[in-house]
Amino acid sequence: MKYAVVVEKSKTGFAAYVPDLPGCVATARTRPLVLARIRDAIEFHIEGLKEDGQPIPKPTSHVDYVAPRKRAG
Repeated sequence: MKYAVVVEKSKTGFAAYVPDLPGCVATARTRPLVLARIRDAIEFHIEGLKEDGQPIPKPTSHVDYVAPRKRAG
């Protein structure tokens, strides 16, 4: 399964979260490191859900980029 991850720049580095896994977050000073940490956080989060007998949410979020339309004149 692949989950959408949102990465945001902060004053001290980067933060990431997974919309389909509430509470699954990570922070780091660099983008590559925050991506590695969020991957670990996803695995840890899912393991915890399994141990607690909770259902594993299916990925439903999607990410797209949309540019604003240029306005005439």
